[in-house]
Amino acid sequence: MTNLDFERASGFANAALALLKRSQIPPFPMYFELFYTYATGSTPELNKRINAALAETGALSLSEAPLLCEEFLKISDMDAKLRHMSSVMSRKITDVNQAIEFAMVSANSYSGSLQQASGDLENGGIDEEALKLLSSRLLKETRRMQDMNRKLEAELENTKDDISVLQRDLDEVRKESMLDPLTKIANRKAFDEQLIEEMNASLQSGKPLSLLVFDIDHFKAFNDTFGHLTGDQVLRLVAQVLKANIRGRDLPARFGGEEFVAILPETDLAGGMNVGETIRAAVQSKELLKRSTNEKLGRITLSVGVAVLRSDDTVATLIERADRCLYAAKGNGRNRVVAEHQLSEENGVIDVA
Repeated sequence: MTNLDFERASGFANAALALLKRSQIPPFPMYFELFYTYATGSTPELNKRINAALAETGALSLSEAPLLCEEFLKISDMDAKLRHMSSVMSRKITDVNQAIEFAMVSANSYSGSLQQASGDLENGGIDEEALKLLSSRLLKETRRMQDMNRKLEAELENTKDDISVLQRDLDEVRKESMLDPLTKIANRKAFDEQLIEEMNASLQSGKPLSLLVFDIDHFKAFNDTFGHLTGDQVLRLVAQVLKANIRGRDLPARFGGEEFVAILPETDLAGGMNVGETIRAAVQSKELLKRSTNEKLGRITLSVGVAVLRSDDTVATLIERADRCLYAAKGNGRNRVVAEHQLSEENGVIDVA
């Protein structure tokens, strides 16, 4: 590396640290890499996103930083947690293996001492002084063996406690892995798992199950007009409305992009339509404000598709029917709820047999 290369790299590093300090973001490696990449200008879209945040609020928020790390650097807090847990587990396994190895060496030594003493006693002719020495040596070996056993027990007990902590951390990481990092509701993985479980339960019990699919109308145009950060606020808003308008067993999830879904166990088609309409109306009632300027950005609307589980459904067929209802809602003017029994009546785009 030349002096010029070194100075350029140092300049990028200093700029990254200055930006971290300005945004009050801790200089963890993943965040340093994010701002170092920004300082180099090697990823134009990343620079565009950070510049928008700096222009709007003067800093990048701590809630936005991990999302950008995941999107542009393909790393996340979860990766760091898993690496940490893997390191702790590896260290504990090494410690236990060493303790067991020492205990085995001591056990072998103790066994050898016992065999030797047994041979001396069997051969006879051992005088009183030799017997005292033999007893003293065996007592010393026994105490050493007891000490080693206590150390092994203590190591195993500590390991048991550490493994309990790791188990708790793994449970937390698993929960995080099921959440969409932006909206904090269930992600696609959690939705896929829950849908299979609820479909099986519904088919076994004979109780209905409704699936709702939501799409934010004209979301791309909204993003292009007001920027990704404001678009992210819209996604969070829709997620909050979904969470506020469903029951405890129902599951709202982010399906991808601007599309959301909700699984409604023990809910028939009419009930699903009612929930969809409640959510649609609640979202439309919210007037958006730009936080930094209090500028009114207008309102957003949702199109909603509703399907109910049939006895011969698979995951794919149920989602496909809900999607067809969603496309029908889009094709008929948006900002409406369409259920599968309405397709032939309302939709002139999709043919329904």
